[in-house]
Amino acid sequence: MGLNIREIIPRRELEESELKDKIVCVDAFNALYQFLSSIRQPDGTPLMDNKKRITSHLSGIFYRNINLMEEGIKLVYVFDGRAPDLKYKTHKERETSRDIAKERYEIAKGELDIESMKRYSSQLTRLNREMIEESKELLEAMGIPVIQASSEGEAQAAYMARTIPRVYASVSQDYDSLLFGAPRLIRNLTVSRKRKTYSGYVEIKQEVIELDKVLNILEINLEQLICLGILVGTDYNPKGIPGIGQKKALEIVKKYKFPYEIFKSVEEQIMSLSEEDRFEWQDIFSLFYKPNVNNVDFEFKGFDENKIREILVERHDFSEERVQKQINRLKDLKNKNQQKSLGKWF
Repeated sequence: MGLNIREIIPRRELEESELKDKIVCVDAFNALYQFLSSIRQPDGTPLMDNKKRITSHLSGIFYRNINLMEEGIKLVYVFDGRAPDLKYKTHKERETSRDIAKERYEIAKGELDIESMKRYSSQLTRLNREMIEESKELLEAMGIPVIQASSEGEAQAAYMARTIPRVYASVSQDYDSLLFGAPRLIRNLTVSRKRKTYSGYVEIKQEVIELDKVLNILEINLEQLICLGILVGTDYNPKGIPGIGQKKALEIVKKYKFPYEIFKSVEEQIMSLSEEDRFEWQDIFSLFYKPNVNNVDFEFKGFDENKIREILVERHDFSEERVQKQINRLKDLKNKNQQKSLGKWF
């Protein structure tokens, strides 16, 4: 779901070379759901092992991250902790969306409509505890650091990008990272570089959004950007204020400038919302402005060939030959990095 402010946010295409030797913090749940929704059979069925356990997320972690690592990108995955209580509305809406998608999937299945089956099935999968823990296990076996957030992984990733000098950016598809203060947000990093459409394949470009440029071009500050997001609708108040879109919200925050004045100007509209959709803006503002985050550290360790093989081949029936080819790529990467480190001394 997430915040939709795409129309007003300036961005630029990211060249692959820009991220060479840079550390980025990935919003883990966001990436895993991308893998679950996109890595599927032609009819939309997720990848599964012989015991019918879903493995799309493991495939994405393994194959796509190795591609990124070969480009010189250093990945850190940040996992969600306990969601704020205010997020229950979003969870409820997602449940409703899944129920609708399930009905439509069954109709499409009965009509043998493969395209519709694929579209609706991608909305049905959810992460369970076993999938999350196994994802962490595989990432660490690949030498990718894992950070457990106290609350929102996206907030923790943004905080790390803001406070740890060696972290270059946070990675997510959602614009909420900007409201959490991420200095740079990278989108489309973990998604497939090509997407199939009715007219053929289209290329998906990596892009970077720089917070300072966003604020300068929109002529607002971070507090106003948070207010703008709340007006449009966030995970904590999904409906926002009906009738106020991205451009109208920008006009409002620029006119009234300060949070109290901004929401005083729309108080009547907020109060006219249904009891379920009504919100206290101060509570939501605090979640973005002072999120529940921790000071953390991490280190990059070597990969564990045996552990990777145990998780993927022995546990989940991945092709041993294909997995070994990827392990060989990791070995090549390790040798290159060792030679590079040695070269610094001469």
